[in-house]
Amino acid sequence: MIQRYSTPETDALFSEVGKMTRWLEIELCVAEAMADAGVVPADAAKACRSNAPAITEAFVAEVEAREAITNHDVAAFVDVVQAAIGSPAGSWIHYGLTSTDVVDTGLCWALRDACQLIDAALTDLVGVVTKMATAHRGSAMIGRTHGIHAEPTTFGAKIALFGLQLLRDRDRLRHAATNISVCKLSGAVGTYSNISPAVEAAVAQRLGLVPVPATQVVSRDRHAEFLYACASIGTTLETIAVELRHLQRTEVNEVREGFSAGQKGSSAMPHKRNPISAETITGLSRVLRANAQVGLQDVPLWHERDISHSSAERIVLPDSASLALYMVKRMSRLLGNLEVDTDQMVKNLNSLHGVVFSQSILLALVESGMTRDDAYRIVQSAARTAIETSTPLRDVLIADKAVTLDASQIDAAFDLDRVLQHAGRAVDALIAAQ
Repeated sequence: MIQRYSTPETDALFSEVGKMTRWLEIELCVAEAMADAGVVPADAAKACRSNAPAITEAFVAEVEAREAITNHDVAAFVDVVQAAIGSPAGSWIHYGLTSTDVVDTGLCWALRDACQLIDAALTDLVGVVTKMATAHRGSAMIGRTHGIHAEPTTFGAKIALFGLQLLRDRDRLRHAATNISVCKLSGAVGTYSNISPAVEAAVAQRLGLVPVPATQVVSRDRHAEFLYACASIGTTLETIAVELRHLQRTEVNEVREGFSAGQKGSSAMPHKRNPISAETITGLSRVLRANAQVGLQDVPLWHERDISHSSAERIVLPDSASLALYMVKRMSRLLGNLEVDTDQMVKNLNSLHGVVFSQSILLALVESGMTRDDAYRIVQSAARTAIETSTPLRDVLIADKAVTLDASQIDAAFDLDRVLQHAGRAVDALIAAQ
């Protein structure tokens, strides 16, 4: 991932040093488990552990130099490790394994750890959202459908619904984490021809993974599920971001992204204050969805394996993990610093002279005995008059002889507290779901 959208945690997790550190630990655990099984001499396994090289940038460079000769990354890695340990103990490194045993187990290990990082960040974000939803439980605003004023809602309800969706994303991520936290050490075509299932199980237990049947590779539907979970998280974040972008438009001006001292919104126009975080999140979510598509295409492989998936997932798996974590953290900062203008929300709510209570008037007329179609036409015409003449809908209705409601009934229909009496249900549901 480019540095602009990476995180230190995922940079370390998917670095060459991080990858080869996992590879080495898998190789050493296999040697020790085989020693426990009586296959590898116990002294040799101990020597492998005690003489194992430190995985540093210099070690990585040595492996890369060796790979220029072998044209095979794992073979180069094994050569350098064996040379560092020395003979005869080093010869037992990679005994009974195929390259993908190490690569796939190491990758699943990394993705499990990535899931834990994203999970923790999601939990923090849900906390920010819950705090905001609770604070604005009663903050009235206009609800919009098709971008047009509809009926009153609350900012708390809006935010709480986003929080519930984030919790569903966290559930999806946790399911993906369970399915990706696996170990495969069954040899060239997965038949345990030169390594026993007992060794695989022992190593898996040491690494905190679950041994699973496989061909030469771990089935890629597991990786595709991880990529979908990341894409789903990104899509939810985009849903929030698009809403905030609309609410920050000059004509709406109900929320504003935080603006730090010294920040500039435009190189040309000093007055500008743009929703840059929300727009960035919107754009990056497209990458996550595209990567999920690559993951699905990586599932069908030839026979027991090919490497058509390998080149693609070297990019999309670490990039999706990094982007998902970056985007969740950035959304937490965005919402934590968001300016919410409740006065402007009320102003916008009242800007159409009360026509947003049209359904309440319609139902009141129906209750008074009028047919629904007749009631609909009366209220529709009154609402048009209110908008075109900038007259309160209440006054238009009182002056309309066709309206069969008295003043108290009309006032009840315009009661904002009545309309919003159950709007807090979404906030309660969010709190209860945690």
